[in-house]
Amino acid sequence: MAVDKFPVEASHIMMFARSVADDNQIYYDEAYAADTEPGKIIAPPTFAQSSAQFDPDYFLRPKIGEPWFGSGKEPTGIKRESSGGGGGGGGGGLHAEQHFEYHRHISPGDVLTATVKPGKTWEKEGKRSGKLVFSETVTEYRDQNGELVITARGVGVRTERPVDQ
Repeated sequence: MAVDKFPVEASHIMMFARSVADDNQIYYDEAYAADTEPGKIIAPPTFAQSSAQFDPDYFLRPKIGEPWFGSGKEPTGIKRESSGGGGGGGGGGLHAEQHFEYHRHISPGDVLTATVKPGKTWEKEGKRSGKLVFSETVTEYRDQNGELVITARGVGVRTERPVDQ
């Protein structure tokens, strides 16, 4: 995911907090937030993930006029296909971990950019699926001044083959 422009608005923060059922007033009430340590409205901890809505190529968002894996054409909406890479053929992949390192709070008025780079890769042997290949993706979120705001590390894992049933 690479995002050239992620404008952070107070309404974005409020709606995100509501979507994750976090009713902390620091996410929407300016008067309340003024009396807190940050002194202003801030975004909830995982808010940076919503930058995906500003990525034109985000794979989980359907493209108008194009088939989408969630179309319901298959029983689950997802076709099982060989991965052809990563952890090998025929296996599956999943999101295993997410880590956030905050350098400062995100606040309304920030305009963030996100750049992605590969991180570490390592392997382990699975009991039922063969080799497990873990790969890290590092996303750096910078503000309108180029200052680093958040470093996000996502870990994905691919199996060598489907788990035996």
